[in-house]
Amino acid sequence: MTPRAKAEEILRDIGARPDDDIDLAEGALALAALDRPGVALDRYRDHTARLAADVGDVLAGGGATLVEALNRVVLHSHGYHGDMLTYDDIQNANLMRVIDRKKGLPVALGILYLHAARARGFAADGINFPGHFMIRTGEDGARLIIDPFNEGIERSAVDLRELLKATAGIEAELTPEHYAAVGNRDILVRLQNNIKARHERAGRPEDALRVVEGMLMFAPGMMPLWREAGVINARLGNLGAAIEAFQAIVEGADSDSARHDAAAIVQKLKSRLH
Repeated sequence: MTPRAKAEEILRDIGARPDDDIDLAEGALALAALDRPGVALDRYRDHTARLAADVGDVLAGGGATLVEALNRVVLHSHGYHGDMLTYDDIQNANLMRVIDRKKGLPVALGILYLHAARARGFAADGINFPGHFMIRTGEDGARLIIDPFNEGIERSAVDLRELLKATAGIEAELTPEHYAAVGNRDILVRLQNNIKARHERAGRPEDALRVVEGMLMFAPGMMPLWREAGVINARLGNLGAAIEAFQAIVEGADSDSARHDAAAIVQKLKSRLH
């Protein structure tokens, strides 16, 4: 089996799993392999396992909290950092290239933190904060919000409020929703949305479509992704594929209005075939 075929197999397997059973690092590496089909996953898996083992060693030595151990291993021992200088470089969202270059986007670095923490048996989640991915850990009964992109610092409520206003507008206010955990599948979607957005801004709809198709392998139940696939295919003149995408919404949407809207689009697209 080729590396690409293996990556697709991993993603489709994730697509059939419950969210809690998804290995984030494995999923992110499989997605990276779609863009690097000739590169095997083994040494990257070994690296993520090394990160987790090193965190375990630091904790076993005593005197370090989980966050201190994560920062010591990921940032200092292995030299990762947030890429502030070339933030929009598409490599910053490909976990293979993040590992190669030791820098990346908040969500990519967050996945490495989450993997290492969970591998040592700790509870850790991404949080539903807009525009800047952060993680939440629990230690000694306290919940800590950690920002892997910015030297792994702990973010206070004041910090989060300022970040929110900077990204969502001066009128925005923190709500409990901003602290809520996001699922593993949503984290992988967030990772890939960064790549898709860069392709769209650069006027590369075929590449954006390829990213959406990759997302559908691990998130086949997400109707907005089918809609994106349908819209892009229709724009590219791939009417048969567009019809299939909107038909998936007809069959899988959880509301009558979404099904009816998709069915109407299917009929319009079919009329263009004749």
